Amino acid sequence: MIEITNLKKSFGETVACDIESFKVNDGEVLGLVGNNGAGKTTLFRLMLDLLKPDEGQVSIDGIDPSASEAWKQTTAAFIDEGFLIDFLTPEEYFAFIGKISGLPQNVVDERLQPLEHFTGGEVLGQKKLIRNLSAGNKQKVGIMAALLQQPKLLVLDEPFNFLDPTSQVVLKHTITEYAQNSGATVLLSSHNLQHTVDISTRIALLEKGHIINDLPNNDASAREQLADYFGQ
Repeated sequence: MIEITNLKKSFGETVACDIESFKVNDGEVLGLVGNNGAGKTTLFRLMLDLLKPDEGQVSIDGIDPSASEAWKQTTAAFIDEGFLIDFLTPEEYFAFIGKISGLPQNVVDERLQPLEHFTGGEVLGQKKLIRNLSAGNKQKVGIMAALLQQPKLLVLDEPFNFLDPTSQVVLKHTITEYAQNSGATVLLSSHNLQHTVDISTRIALLEKGHIINDLPNNDASAREQLADYFGQ
């Protein structure tokens, strides 16, 4: 699914990414963990062709994202609210995402129905522009738009940010069920170790742009090693 080769990115003298070789297999749920500045968001941006690497490359299903847009047909992501069109209402935004994804409106509406529990009744039908929503509800809109596309590859950066505890638990189950039912590959980063361990089948620990540990996570087996690293 994803192959990284000699991928490097620096900002001045700060190394944000330096990964010699790394592969993510089809159907894996990979959790990226690390302290602030570890390079998680940079890695996602390099994967999604939102940043140009200094060296090396990323391949998604054999496609170089910088050379072709074919990978976008099977990939959906939410990194931050910059992905949103904030002068639209959520309904208008979902309709737009459906249109560019080739989905008729009835399919958009059908796919949104199972996600309404995640919204807590605070997103749909509120007659508010996205820019006027709370940070948590903007987060929900972005995640819902990514799931709406039912991608083969789903990328979520800090998806639990700004969400209340109930919404975090609902999202955890939503991501798990989507991965299991669709066979999709999911990449997520989070400072919430509990949720990350619960969701992920594999965990990559980043430090200063390097993957310093690649942990299998069968039955939450990575929990103890992560607790030792983070001093919990």
